[in-house]
Amino acid sequence: MQREHIRDRALSLLEQCGFARVSLPMLADELTLPLTELSVYWPDREALHHDCLTYHAGQVDDWRSRVLQDEEMDAQQKLLARYRILAEQVEQQRYPGCLFIAACSFYPETMHPIHQLAERQKHASYRYTRALLVELEADDPTMVAQQMELVLEGCLSKLLVKHNAQDVAVARRLEEDILRLALCRKNGTLS
Repeated sequence: MQREHIRDRALSLLEQCGFARVSLPMLADELTLPLTELSVYWPDREALHHDCLTYHAGQVDDWRSRVLQDEEMDAQQKLLARYRILAEQVEQQRYPGCLFIAACSFYPETMHPIHQLAERQKHASYRYTRALLVELEADDPTMVAQQMELVLEGCLSKLLVKHNAQDVAVARRLEEDILRLALCRKNGTLS
């Protein structure tokens, strides 16, 4: 079996079951493979987790890059695109981004490589949001980006536990409201 296929299945299991439950023996059972075959790629559970998160970080980075380069979307659409894609993924029982939130809890030591990888993804998400808010000339883009990221992290945290697609719709609506208010303040409507 190809390493990429095994990693994809491990990533899916991590999204559905969490870091505490996904181990090399569990993955071997799930794929009906001998544990020794997995040990060639990952000597331990932590190595598996790190590889899956590194791969997932690349997927998210590619998505952000594609959205930023999409000339058919305006900045507002680009800000909210993550919720459209997240909703599509939740329908397929996938929960992209949730693992970065979970990784910081499961690996709480701030110097741990997995914790640092998750933090880099959170910072990249913030930079993406803030850059688009600056492009829109939103009032106080730093504060608004922090608010929008708080909503996103709350949505992802809740998805980790509940796996409820409605939470994505609620978070999207809240971000639309935050954005609308920021743009109204910029135009002096709320002064």
